[in-house]
Formats: sequence, structure tokens, C-alpha cells
Amino acid sequence: MSIAKVLKRTFVTLFILALIIVTAIILAVRAWVLPDYSKIGEMKDEAILAGRMADSFPAAAEPYFVEMDKGVLKQENADIGVFKQWAEVLKIAPEEVREAAIKGQNSWIVWTGGNDRFWDEMANKYTFGTYDLLKILSSHPSQGYGRDTRWAYLGLVNEPCFEKATEPDEYGLWLDKRIVDPANGCPEDPFADAEKYPGVAIGARGKNIPVGSFYGEPSGIVGLRLFPNPNFDEAAAKKWKEGQASGKNNDGYYTNPDFFYDKELVRPYRVGMSCAFCHVGPSPVNPPADPENPKWSELNSNPGAQYFWVNRIFFWDNEPRDPGNPHMPAKQEHNFIYQLFHTNPPGALDTSLISTDYINNPRTMNAVYSLGSRLLPTLRWGGEQLTGDELDNKQFNDYPQTNELGAFWDKSTGQIKTARVLKDGADSVGVLGALNRVYLNIGLFSEEWLTHFYPVIGTQKITPIRIADAQKNSSYWNATEDQTADMAIFFLVSASPDDLKDAPDGENYLSADNDVLDRGRIVFAENCAACHSSKIPESPPESGIDTGECVGGGNGANYRKCWDKYWEWTQTDEFKEKMKELVFSEERDETCPEGKDPFLCDNFLSTERRIPVDLLQTNACSPLATNGLKGDIWDNFTSTSYKQLPAAGELVVHHPVSGEASTFQPLGNGRGYTRPASLISLWSTAPFLLNNSVGHIEYYEAAEEAYGNYSGAAGEYAYEKSDYSHESKGYQHMYPDTYQKAYGGADPYNPGVSSRMAVFYDSINKMLNPDQRRMDGETATPVPGYIYRTTAASCVKIPAGYIPGAKTFGGLLNWIAPWAFEKNGDFKAGPFPEGMPVNLLVNTKVIPDHDEEMGFDHLMKLARIGLDFLSVAKELGGTCTPEELVTPAVKAHAKSVFYNSNLVNSLLDLSKCPDYVVNRGHYFGVELSDDDKQALIAYLKTF
Repeated sequence: MSIAKVLKRTFVTLFILALIIVTAIILAVRAWVLPDYSKIGEMKDEAILAGRMADSFPAAAEPYFVEMDKGVLKQENADIGVFKQWAEVLKIAPEEVREAAIKGQNSWIVWTGGNDRFWDEMANKYTFGTYDLLKILSSHPSQGYGRDTRWAYLGLVNEPCFEKATEPDEYGLWLDKRIVDPANGCPEDPFADAEKYPGVAIGARGKNIPVGSFYGEPSGIVGLRLFPNPNFDEAAAKKWKEGQASGKNNDGYYTNPDFFYDKELVRPYRVGMSCAFCHVGPSPVNPPADPENPKWSELNSNPGAQYFWVNRIFFWDNEPRDPGNPHMPAKQEHNFIYQLFHTNPPGALDTSLISTDYINNPRTMNAVYSLGSRLLPTLRWGGEQLTGDELDNKQFNDYPQTNELGAFWDKSTGQIKTARVLKDGADSVGVLGALNRVYLNIGLFSEEWLTHFYPVIGTQKITPIRIADAQKNSSYWNATEDQTADMAIFFLVSASPDDLKDAPDGENYLSADNDVLDRGRIVFAENCAACHSSKIPESPPESGIDTGECVGGGNGANYRKCWDKYWEWTQTDEFKEKMKELVFSEERDETCPEGKDPFLCDNFLSTERRIPVDLLQTNACSPLATNGLKGDIWDNFTSTSYKQLPAAGELVVHHPVSGEASTFQPLGNGRGYTRPASLISLWSTAPFLLNNSVGHIEYYEAAEEAYGNYSGAAGEYAYEKSDYSHESKGYQHMYPDTYQKAYGGADPYNPGVSSRMAVFYDSINKMLNPDQRRMDGETATPVPGYIYRTTAASCVKIPAGYIPGAKTFGGLLNWIAPWAFEKNGDFKAGPFPEGMPVNLLVNTKVIPDHDEEMGFDHLMKLARIGLDFLSVAKELGGTCTPEELVTPAVKAHAKSVFYNSNLVNSLLDLSKCPDYVVNRGHYFGVELSDDDKQALIAYLKTF
């Protein structure tokens, strides 16, 4: 055979092999990227599988939490004006209003809707061992926190009537112990009554473990409930016992990584999460005397978890820095996953973390104030068009107790007048739809939800979860729909403003100078009210602001044109004069109490009109969120009007390494806008901006030997116990000089009035004086704010127990790629340098959005990132032990390799949000005189 023929055959063979390999790769990628369409719409929840219908999950009516929320729901308050007011509106008796509100309060605080299944899966399958609510609930001696430090370190609310565990329970768990003492206000938890509220009998429940209540057992943390794990059968119980025995003190779950880092781990309990976990907090006007041991009367349902430390809660294995060496990073700081969570300031959380949109987006957990005042202006500019599956959302008209609120919904046309809750104004289908969507987002009907995306890391094409499928296949969903009307009534009667004058010593912070306050009113009317007042003058008929295509706010394809008309008018002398008349008006109706500024009565202090981000100049990542786009996960919960919004204008963004400015044009179809925040109770809600970035100062997580040297300014709410537990265990923050300068020594994480005011003053002054805001200092050219950066050299780490086959083939993997695998099979990649921009890596657009093509160019960019990442990871070498990561040589090598590689520009080229400066923008009022700024601040404190 000739050489030519041999070469030809060889070439053909190699070509065929290459074609087969490429085809196999394409099919494998396609199988991974595309969802399993055979499951979508066919999954059933555990309740349905157990034969339970929605009516078997009635809303609880026990008045157990009535001391909360300023006690408004107590029996003796049944005749106060708010119940009569809403009884008249709803055309039901005042006592019926109160009873409905109690049911709504109970649902908000203890109803989890079967999401314990989801949070168990999150711990086992999707977070690589970093997230485990059962450990967050624990007080094991090996942990860096427990019940007595839970508020100070985690920012979580301890449930009254519990005490710290001093020994393990029957399963070896160190969970809080319930105190039952009715004479002292600690009765049995009524919702744990398994006879009155029988749980779902599925799996091992009712066999070797109890069925329990469908509300679960109280856990010791408000918003978390304990449920028997239906997977904890006799075989799992035996394995659990053996695993616990592997620990030194029969505590393997806390001390043996080989046992607890296992995606197949079956815990005795699953942990369910209610809305209260992220929304209940200390009352601003009746703050806890001891935040670690609050009373129910010192808690409110609506302020949002303002002190919630995401990086510590979502990464359970953490502790403060060593007090003897406070500049040495703690162990968790060397894990890049922790660094991702660390970008979330206290009180902020990326709510798209699970159904990821490839944008790291920490946003404040919403305070829910003055729902009635929020609804009224929607009749003027809250119009949204619903079509298709959007029409399946429940409305007030669907329930007898709220049917009289029918003016907000026109079933014949699909027109809804609605408030918007999400920061980008996406949830635009009605208040009840917004409430119901939140339950899905915290894991209700996870059987179906998880078929539509791959949690946390993404890499799978997202499809919409349909309300119709939930109504068909989930009793938990249907029960939730039946409860949200009562939740709405609860907020209508209870979520009143927290006025500074009503707080302890609050009057001491208010100005008594009427001239200053009047000047503040004028400054507010001229500079702030256009976005931050629901009381707005009638627009000139000839302006077209509220007529024609702009009627109802003009939401939809022509919105930018309507917004520009409105904004142009608000800059005129005519508007400002009319606005000043409103601000100074003395007219009040019977619902406005004496002593309250009439302008502030029934004023939501926000228009809720979507503001283009190019006008705000704030960080663009929140308005660029995409989960509500057509065809995305929340498609059914966003209006057609939202999906038709035009693109915002061109933005200026900055390179996270060089600092160089460039322009960026965002897409539309819902992107590009921000709902203006309400200024109700502004004094109590700092730091500011939607990501809590203005007023939040980077901290050291370390102890101090001298506890009292910075806390004295917190006044009567400072911790005064000399033996206060987190002092002795080292859980106080070691505040640098910047804290002393900003807060005058007050503890910014103490919920007392003086501490809140210290943070308020610092934050509001930085809002009005941007040059005082935190600056980055890492870029070659200065940028107008700071960038989320790692606090230490860090590696991506995944224990072998979460990687199929890694434990078995760890030695082989280490031999092949010692820079990526340890001999035990643990994965590692890095180290990435200290100061690396976190969002440079995590904002990578792996899958294009539904209004973009997955073209060849995108695939090539992904391939380039993959190759560059592998090259950099190999050169970095995987030197990821804590000892290695603090050596100067390793740190210098990481910095040199990363910044001299092609990876930085490859990542920038495929960044879904290339805006890295997080605390910039909202420059309104910057040009005011110092006197006018102080007058405005004096007036804002009365909100």
C-alpha cells in the first residue's frame, strides 16, 4: 500500500474520530445545558404524594405573637382606629380584621410550606458543604458561635422561651432547649401541636420518627422550624449513629469532616424557613434591652433582617480572626466561596443567588411599611398589563376578606394597579403575586422549581416555573395562596411607621428649630419629592404625563418617553411651587393623628415609578437583573409591561484593575430601572443605597481584649454585662479608626437608638457628600467608590464528598493534576490574590439570556475563559493550605500570575455586569449648601 493511501486513510480515520468526539462533546454539553423537559410540569410535592390537599393546611389562628409589632393585634386594641378604618374599607367587622391579621402574622412567622425539603437539598447537593442550617442552629463547643452570641455574630434573632444547649440531645445535636413556663410567658408552642396541625406522613415519618406538625417545631431562631427528616429511616439512623461515634465526644457531625462533608448525609431533621427569617428584627422604637435575649414585644415583623451576616450564615464553618493576631485572616477567608458571601454587607442578600442570573447582587432585605399608603398611588401610575400565564396570579378580588380592594384589578382587560417589591420593580403582577413568589424563592414546591435551573452555579438554560403547574401539583402552593390575603391584611393594619419621636430618647435627636425644619421641607420638596413622595401635584393636562400613552404611568414600551416627560416637569418652578404647597399643607383627615405632620400621613415617601439607572448613576447590577425577563424563572410573576420596558441609556463603568472608564449599553426588555426606596422610618434603616454600601465600612472580624473601649457611645442600649458571652469568646468586631471616625465609638450592629442614629448620621452625610464615601484605592486610576474584593489570598475549595468518584480516585486525580486535587480527592483551584475583584469571576455570563443568542462568538469566549482559567490555575499551583496562603512568596506569586494573565480580560469580555463600583451614584442634593444639607437631614429624621 502506498504512503499516500496510508496517509489518506489515517487522515480520514482521524477526521471521523474527531467528528465523533466533537459530536459527543456537543451532545454532552447540550444534555447538561438543557433542562429535563420530561419533568417540567409533572413534578408533585410531598403533600400531594401523601394525599394531602390545601384545605388540610389551615392558617393558624392562635394569638401567640400579638406582643410583637407594637402590640397592635392584642385583644385590648381591637377597638383602635386602624381596625375600624380597614373594617370600613373591607366591609367586614373590626374583629374579623384583627382575626385575619393574626392568621397573616402567624403565616409570616411560622409557615414554611414544605421548603424544609429544599434547604436540606441545598445543604447536601448545591453548596459543597458550606451551608448547613442545622449547624447554624447549634451551640456545639467546637463552633465559633452559639445561642449566646447569635445576635452579635450572625445577626439572627433568638426566639424567646429558649436556652442554650449544654449537652447533646438524643441525636447528639446541640440545639436550643425549649423553656415551658406559662406563668412567665412561655407556654408550649401552639404550632407544634401535631394533633391540631398534623404533618405530612411521608417516608420514615410515622415509622421510626414522628410525623410532627406541618408547622414543625420551634428551633430557637425566629423564622427557622425543625421537621422530622422523612429520609431518616432505620438505615440512615444507623449510619448517623456510626458517623456521630467517629467524633471524639460522639459528635462527628460537628468534628469529623469525613462524616459531615458528604452529599449523601441524612440528618435527623430538616430545617424549614419562613419569611420571618429575613424580615423579623428588633423594634426600632422599643429595642431589646439585651439583643441576645429579646422579648416578643421588642420584635417587629416588618423591618427586614438589617443585621443579618450572610457570609457567616451561608458559610457555617467560620470564626473571628485570632484576637492575638487580628490582621491574620481567619481560616474561612482562604475559601473563595466565603469571599463571595463576604461581598454581602450586613442586612443585604443576593436574592437571585439560588436561581442564579450570573450577577452577584447583594440587596437589602425589604422593610415592609405602610401597605395602604403604598397601594393608593398605584391607582395613578401603577398600571401594568398582564397576559398569558401572568393572569394566573391571585388578586384581592379572589378572597372574600379582601374583595373590596377590587379597584386594583380589572379581570376583563388584564390591567392591574400594583405596587412593586423587588428593587428593579420586576414583580409587577399584584401584591398577592409578589408574596406568593417569595415562597417559591425560599424553596416551596422545590420538586418543580429545581427542574427549571441548576442552583447556585447555573450552567443550565432557565425555564419559567408556571403558576398553573403549581396549582395542579402542589398543595403547599395552594395553601400559601389561600393565606396571603390574610398576610396582606396583617401588613395593612400593623406595618405602621416607626417614628423617631416614639423611640426611647428619640426627641433628643430631633430638631426643635422650626425654621430649620421648614427649610428642610423646602429642600425636600425641591430636590427629593419627585421620587420620594407618593403625594405629587396633578400634572398639567397638556403635558401628557398622565394621559394618552402615559396613562397609569406609561409602563411598557413607551415608558422612557413617559418618564422623561415626568422628570422634565419635576425640574420646573411650577412643580416645585406646587410641591412646597403640599409639603406645608395643614389638611388632615381623621386617620392622621394629632402631632403627626399631615404631609407625612398616608405618604409612602416613594412614587414607585421606575427610575432609569443612567439617571441614578448607581451600580447597574441590580437593574440589570434578569430573572424576571420573558422566558426566565419568574416569567409568570412579571407583567407584560415590564417585559416591554425600553433600554436605559448608556452607562459609564470602570475597569476593576486599571480603573479606566468606558461606556456600556445595557439591554432593555425589563432591565435598566430601579424602584425608588421609601423613606419611611429612614432614621432606622441605614446604611443606604439598595446594597447597604453607603455607611457600611469594611471591618475586621476579631476580638478585643478591652471590650468597652468603643461601645460606650451606644448609650443605654450598650451591652453592659461584664460577663457578656461574646466578649469572653471573642465575637466583637475590632473596629479600625474609620469606625471611630464614623460612629464616634458606637457599635453599628447594636439595634439601640443611639447606635442607629450614629449609623444614620454617617450614612446620610455620605449620601449628600460622595467624596466622604469609601473609596477603592486598588485601581491604577481612582474610581468613584469601592469594589468588592477578597480580603485574603483564597482558593475555590470543594470537599471530595461532593465530587462523584473523588474519594475513590483521589490518589489518581492528585497524580494527574496535583495543582487541582489533594490526595484525598478534595478539589482546589488557586490561590487567587488578596484584593481580587470578586465580581470579575462570578459575573461571568455562562448562558445568554432569553433575548440573546447562544452564538459562535459566545461559545468561543466561554472556551477562551475555560482555557485561560485552566492555565492560570495550573500556574498558581494549588498552594491552598492556610499555612501556604499567608506566606509572602505565595501571595506575591498569586498576584503576579493572575494580573499578568489573559484571564482578567477574558472574564471582562463576558461579564454580564461590568459595573464593579458598588457605592456610587444618587448624586441628588450634592450641590446643596451645608446649611441646606443639615436642614434636610433634620427634616428626614421626622419621617
